[in-house]
Amino acid sequence: MSHILAIDQGTTSSRAILFDQDMRIAARAQEEFEQHYPASGWVEHDPEDLWRTTVSTCRAALDSAGIDAGGLAGIGITNQRETTLVWDRRTGKPIHRAIVWQDRRTADFCRELREAGHEAVVTEKTGLLCDPYFSGTKLKWLLDEVDGAREAALAGDLLFGTVDTYLIWRMTGGRAHVTDATNAARSMMYDIRKGRWSQTMCDMLDVPISMLPEVRDSAADFGETEPDLFGAPVPILGVAGDQQAATVGQACFAPGMLKSTYGTGCFALLNTGSDPVTSENRLLTTIAYQLDGTPTYALEGSIFIAGAVVQWLRDGLGIIDSAHDTLALAKAADDAQDVILVPAFTGLGAPYWSAESRGAIFGLTRNSGPREFARAALESVGFQTRDLLEAMQADMAGAGGAALRQAAEATTLRVDGGMSVSDWTMQFIADITGAPVDRPETLETTVLGAAWLAGMQAGIYPGPEEFAKGWKLETRFEPKMDAAPRDARFARWQDAVRATMSV
Repeated sequence: MSHILAIDQGTTSSRAILFDQDMRIAARAQEEFEQHYPASGWVEHDPEDLWRTTVSTCRAALDSAGIDAGGLAGIGITNQRETTLVWDRRTGKPIHRAIVWQDRRTADFCRELREAGHEAVVTEKTGLLCDPYFSGTKLKWLLDEVDGAREAALAGDLLFGTVDTYLIWRMTGGRAHVTDATNAARSMMYDIRKGRWSQTMCDMLDVPISMLPEVRDSAADFGETEPDLFGAPVPILGVAGDQQAATVGQACFAPGMLKSTYGTGCFALLNTGSDPVTSENRLLTTIAYQLDGTPTYALEGSIFIAGAVVQWLRDGLGIIDSAHDTLALAKAADDAQDVILVPAFTGLGAPYWSAESRGAIFGLTRNSGPREFARAALESVGFQTRDLLEAMQADMAGAGGAALRQAAEATTLRVDGGMSVSDWTMQFIADITGAPVDRPETLETTVLGAAWLAGMQAGIYPGPEEFAKGWKLETRFEPKMDAAPRDARFARWQDAVRATMSV
């Protein structure tokens, strides 16, 4: 039993990667699934697609490596966070499609909470803000809008879970209704300081607390898979939300360390240590990971649209055939044009948190075309990263503590995710932020983090200090843009954002 099977259930695809005893990749499999958009700003997944693609990719990875379930020491799971499912505890049948983290249907209710003065309590208890992004208001919507759901929930017949919980429940044949602290911390129902579900928040959202799963450490016993699923029972030993798993995979174990993942969205997490730092700049206070009953906290900035802006160029505008085409177009763009794209397709995340905003383009001329659109799309990721970095630096400077003050003065971004392979994009991020960008040799940091949590729990992988020694730099991108043009371009971006929010 020397291998770990790591599951990465993401927003657009499910992946399974098999790691050997030296944390090297032995096999991998990936499968995309359909996205559903029933109304403007609404995003849903078929729960059966999440389950089917997870199981099929796990089996494919095992078959590819010639490993049977008896050779597995454990399973680690990392998942798209905040995506919300509710199902019948007896039949296992979901009452509705999964409501995806990008979904904005509860924007009006979130505004009502803010106008009623509840956001201070939300932030105090959960570290979050009143925004449709989080699971709690999605769960309330399901209970309110699905016929008979609230009555069934009050009768104890329905269970809530994020994707990790749903997969574990099905893998264990309904024996384990559990989650980990990082996923619970994204629900808007978990008290991150007391380490338990908040009755105050459940009352505010009108959610029966009995629906919620048991919360465990990120490395723990989450149950055992049904024997017929993979051919033998396998323990599930590690769970973390995707951005927290990437934080672990990047070995950001010390206060002041920062990682930024560029996938469908962009998510930057800054380790703040054993004490939660309350943001003065509308960032989120969250749990980075929890080991041995002790949470490590982080500040997080969430950008809803990063890699998804490239998908929009392909699927929405039809100006590229694949993501690889974007770079050539961006390089060929007219330097005399300054086209700014604000990709608020599903609202704006940190530090603006404007659920009602929608995308906009500024600076178009008669000569603007696919090349300028491609460059503006990639640059939007850099501009949004600077938004987050400036907010984090301000919070760190005000929080106190030597490590955080030092990080505020000299921050290096450890990057990962699909967009991080683009040298052009990473160089622009370094240029516009004025901060070095470090790309590691291993870009599969999210799934590596899930594998390490499970492998450490299984006793075949080392502890945090030894694991951190294995992090290796592949490329460092140093800032090359002078301060004056950097600040001028960022000022243009800020003007564009303000104009977008005012519409």
